[in-house]
Amino acid sequence: MQLRLRASACLFAVLACGTAFAESWPARPITLVVPFPAGGGTDLVVRSVQQKLQGELGQPVVIDNRSGAGGTIGSTFVARAAPDGYVIGVATTSTHAVSVSVYPRLPYRPATDFAYAGFIGTSPYVLAVNSTVQATSARDLIDKLRSGKAQHSFGSVGVGTVSHLIGEQFRKLANVPMTHVPYRGAAPAYTDLMGGQIEIMFDNPVGLAPYIKAHKLTAVATTAPTPLLAGVPTFASQGIGDFSQELWYGLAFPKGTPAAIVARMNGALNKVLNDKDVVRDLAEKGVTARPGTPAEMQAAVARDIPYWGAIARSVGATIE
Repeated sequence: MQLRLRASACLFAVLACGTAFAESWPARPITLVVPFPAGGGTDLVVRSVQQKLQGELGQPVVIDNRSGAGGTIGSTFVARAAPDGYVIGVATTSTHAVSVSVYPRLPYRPATDFAYAGFIGTSPYVLAVNSTVQATSARDLIDKLRSGKAQHSFGSVGVGTVSHLIGEQFRKLANVPMTHVPYRGAAPAYTDLMGGQIEIMFDNPVGLAPYIKAHKLTAVATTAPTPLLAGVPTFASQGIGDFSQELWYGLAFPKGTPAAIVARMNGALNKVLNDKDVVRDLAEKGVTARPGTPAEMQAAVARDIPYWGAIARSVGATIE
């Protein structure tokens, strides 16, 4: 009985300390790690919520772009950070669902190494081509690829990303030789796509839309409707199945971060995502705001890991 009482007292003390710590949090600036380069789609989405998020928290939220290896470098940094609430990372479908299957030696375990704070939003994917391809639809693109030169290329925002896997799916559908050219994020990939070094690329509309609207690139299909590119048909409307994937964005603390801090961040994030100006700004970038709970994001990670694992195995996508 004495041991039980002592254990209960210790547990109460730990919980009390954690609650007190959370009540004083944040007491200094928070580092928000974006695992992709500045100027890319993920970076732009995060900057839509950054200003008002730091207003809700009462402390600066400083963006730290740590790109490379399909977003896994920055995600590894977050997983290994002190769980004190002062380092949080952007988690995406690519970094926290796809990565498990394509990186055999992934330095972190998305299902267990993070304390998820909640979603930011979701976005479809766009298949874009450069002007030399001269395709106006997905069907038209496939026909041109099959009748053109013997070797083709597609780019992605990094090895092991959703951009990469959907590109592999399309290569398999088109049934033509295509070389995958990975980049350290979206910005350098867009430059080479417009310059003709690569022919096609899948990415979310937030980064591609300005170039598409400026007629520097052509969008031939989307995986889901988006008001940002209202005139672009979906794959489904063109009679092409298995291309309906969307990318989610969210925030994740390192494992062990006090639950009260996670809840505080979730509350602040949801308040920001219900702000009409933020909702409009995200929509202009092709992203649908998605307020929710930490449990909902944790469930999405657990659900999407096997989903993307099946796709990775079907196209043989493994990165050593």
